[in-house]
Parts: sequence; C-alpha cells; structure tokens
Amino acid sequence: MIKTIIGYGVSAIILFFAILFALASAYAPIRIVVSIILFSAGFFILYFVWKRQPTKIIQKIEIPAQIKVHEIKCPNCSASLDIRQIKVTNGIPTIKCPYCGYVFEVTEEPKW
Repeated sequence: MIKTIIGYGVSAIILFFAILFALASAYAPIRIVVSIILFSAGFFILYFVWKRQPTKIIQKIEIPAQIKVHEIKCPNCSASLDIRQIKVTNGIPTIKCPYCGYVFEVTEEPKW
C-alpha cells in the first residue's frame, strides 16, 4: 500500500516537471527532449504501479429463501463431505472428495 502511494506521488512529481519543461521549451528547444523523457518516465511508473495491484474478484451467492443444509455425500464413495469445501468454478459449485479425489457438481434436489 505504501509503495503504491509513493509510486503515484513520484509519478505526479515527474509528470509535473514534464509539463513545466514542455512549457519552457518555447525558450530553449532542448527542454522538449527532457520533457519527453520525463513524460515517458512518469507514465512508465504509473503503468508499473497500476499493473502491480492485484485484482480482487468477489463472488456472492444470494439465496431467495431459507435453506436447510443436508449432509452432502460423495456419489463415488458415499463419504460425508464438509460444505465449507465447496468452490465455485466457472459459475458452478463443485466439491472435491478428500477421500477418493472425485470432483462433482453440487446440485439442489427438487423440493417435491
């Protein structure tokens, strides 16, 4: 977090000086070269700081009514499974049996 703030601050200072040198290039043409170098460095630091930030993906499951959680059993070996081990992959809730290694989709049984 601190590195990100420092990176944004350094980039802002470099870009500020790049703008100053670009405006001052009317009096000395060599300053446009320095301005281009400073713009490049400032945008490179911005890209590097932005790229380093991890993307957070949060999936929420909304249940419209109260549910009763029944015991989940492996269809391969009939072992009881812990519902906290359910993982959502590609939008499908799946669970892996710790006993036999079988991975299967968790489905809701009809209520009738």
